[in-house]
Amino acid sequence: MRANTWTGRNKVKVRDVPDPRLLNDRDAIVRITSTAICGSDLHLVDGYVPTMQDGDVLGHEFMGEVIEVGRGVDSGRLRVGDRVVVPFPIACGACGACAAELYSCCENSNPNAGIAEKMFGHPVAGIFGYSHLTGGFAGGQAQYARVPFADVGPLKIESDLTDEQVLFLSDILPTGYMGAEMCDIQPTDVVAVWGAGPVGQFAMDSARVLGAAKVIAIDKEPYRLQMAERAGHTPVNFEEVDVRSRLLELTGGRGPDKCIDAVGMEASHGSTPLYAYDRVKQAVRSETERPHALRQAILSCRSGGIVSVIGVYGGLLDKFPAGAWMNRSLTLRTGQCHVQRYMKPLLQRIERGEIDPTRVITHTLPLDDAERGFEIFKNKQDNCEKVVLKP
Repeated sequence: MRANTWTGRNKVKVRDVPDPRLLNDRDAIVRITSTAICGSDLHLVDGYVPTMQDGDVLGHEFMGEVIEVGRGVDSGRLRVGDRVVVPFPIACGACGACAAELYSCCENSNPNAGIAEKMFGHPVAGIFGYSHLTGGFAGGQAQYARVPFADVGPLKIESDLTDEQVLFLSDILPTGYMGAEMCDIQPTDVVAVWGAGPVGQFAMDSARVLGAAKVIAIDKEPYRLQMAERAGHTPVNFEEVDVRSRLLELTGGRGPDKCIDAVGMEASHGSTPLYAYDRVKQAVRSETERPHALRQAILSCRSGGIVSVIGVYGGLLDKFPAGAWMNRSLTLRTGQCHVQRYMKPLLQRIERGEIDPTRVITHTLPLDDAERGFEIFKNKQDNCEKVVLKP
């Protein structure tokens, strides 16, 4: 089959790889009809997530048709011919974490749990196409994929909704929604979102759906800010204004009630010296993150507020503002998204027209053009917000 593979730092290549096959009784094979390039894929391509190997198949946002199931798969949940969206965390459905609906913390799905434990203190769930740290599972930027625990994760789509309407239930829509949900939004809340990429856009939409009085979008790319503004959110360009000062102006001097970091480890900064500091430290691996968005969210949030972190962080960061966090009674909430928890409720919101996932799609390309897709997405060429790939 054809698949998009990691070939080294800043390099991907679509090539022929072996077709997947059933390895366990609860596996399924999915013929992929749509997949996507995610912002967190760039962390792999840029070399900031360890344990990638030449030939690893990328991609953790995909959907398609079930063409084969293992004999242990519950036929009441999944059958050949079902159209499914596959969540990016692989979850067993039986461990303590899964019982608590903390699916991205599944205790049984990562065969390389020992590596993750050394990195994070405890293991994390397996993730499709996201390094050997999270299990080394082949991803979904391919024609076919093996799906473990297939009767736990995939969501059957039984309506005539298009792939584009439901594909992002695999990751970025639930991730954005969880970021907003962790904010415990009240009707009077002003919510500021760092990052107007796809996850940030969905965090903004989710904050609106959950009742926020105002949602503020923080980014530097005019086309991203225009997209947020068209959706009813207030844009702030951090290259044109001092973000904290502008947020104080917009909130009567108090600061946003809730702040969402939808950027993660490769944040930019309007100040060249500050950006250079983190960029150099990251380049020489004395820290793995450029955590400016997180620092700014903590320093900007009103006292007693909540900072929700859904941007991906992979290791260690420098100059975390612990004093501001502790002394001003801030609550910090975070986590890889527990996608399985949110898929059905969000599907219902899509069906009711409350959220339109298609609004972030700017490019649709054949799978064989994945290398070009990564280039325009990473470098923000041609006003690229989200790339969908068609195998």
